[in-house]
Amino acid sequence: MATLTKSTKPIKAKEITRSWHLIDGQKKIVGRLASEIAKLLIGKHKANYVDYLDSGDHVVVINARKVVLSGKKEQVKTYSRYSGYPGGLKIVSFKKLQENQPQEIVRHAVYGMLPKNKLRDKRMVKLHIFADEKHSFEDKFKLENPKSK
Repeated sequence: MATLTKSTKPIKAKEITRSWHLIDGQKKIVGRLASEIAKLLIGKHKANYVDYLDSGDHVVVINARKVVLSGKKEQVKTYSRYSGYPGGLKIVSFKKLQENQPQEIVRHAVYGMLPKNKLRDKRMVKLHIFADEKHSFEDKFKLENPKSK
């Protein structure tokens, strides 16, 4: 009688390879964009995904200023934070946050989509958000096969 052996080996942290993804947020709904980004940050799109390792990729989001919300949320949605002191509640509307800090809209949505565990902060470090089309990671997205002369 033949014995069964393991055919798949678990991946180790030093064997993880990370790639870079460029996502344009222009006219995309924030929630749907955030779930797509969270999947890439977690690494669920990879065949060697394990939940106890941070195997996700780097994600660069451009045009964060041009994201949209569905329905009437653009007029109604607010973001709040509390310092813990009396009178320390700050409430900011979506429109004001979109004008002043559009990166925080996407960051807040992605942060809520990630699992609440010790890897969340490590995954958020690999998220790079820019309000406009200009970003500082141009060298990561160069064409690998430029047209020959």
